[in-house]
Amino acid sequence: MYATPIQEFRLSRREVLKAGGAAVVTALLLGLPLPVQASPKDVRKRLDELTNGATLEEGRVAIELPALTQDGKRTRIRVTVDSPMTEEDHVKAVHILAERNTVPNVGSYFFSPMSGKVDITTRMRVAQSQTIVVAAEMSDGSFYYTKARCKVARGAGGCG
Repeated sequence: MYATPIQEFRLSRREVLKAGGAAVVTALLLGLPLPVQASPKDVRKRLDELTNGATLEEGRVAIELPALTQDGKRTRIRVTVDSPMTEEDHVKAVHILAERNTVPNVGSYFFSPMSGKVDITTRMRVAQSQTIVVAAEMSDGSFYYTKARCKVARGAGGCG
C-alpha cells in the first residue's frame, strides 16, 4: 500500500469568519418564506392593464383544468378559444392569470390568422387552491374571458 503524504491545510481566522458568515446568510436565505402571494385584486389590476380598461365578456374561451390536483408543481391546463381565425375575426392574444401564485402572470400567447386555431396545452405551477383566469384579446379589440377553480391536495402545493 502506498502512503499518501498529508498536506497541512491552514485557514486564517479571516477565512473562517468569511466561510461562517456565508453559511449563515445561505441558511437565512433558504429559510425565508416565499414572496407574498398574488390576490384576486392583483389579477383584476393585471386584467385592467392588459385590456386598457375594456369590458370583459364571458364566452368563447374554454379551460380544461383538473378540479383537484395531487401535483401542484405541474398542473396540466388546456385553453381553447372559439374563433374562425380569419383576417376579420381572429384571436390576437391569450393571457393566463393565477390568483394565488407568487405573481399573477402565468403566460401570454400571441396568434395571427395563420395560426389556424387557438389550442394551448401546457403545465403550470398552482401554489395553492385558487381560481385561474384566462382572457382572450380579439382582432376587433374585444376581450373574452373565463375562470376555472383548481383545488390542490394538502401537501401537494407547488413549493419546493
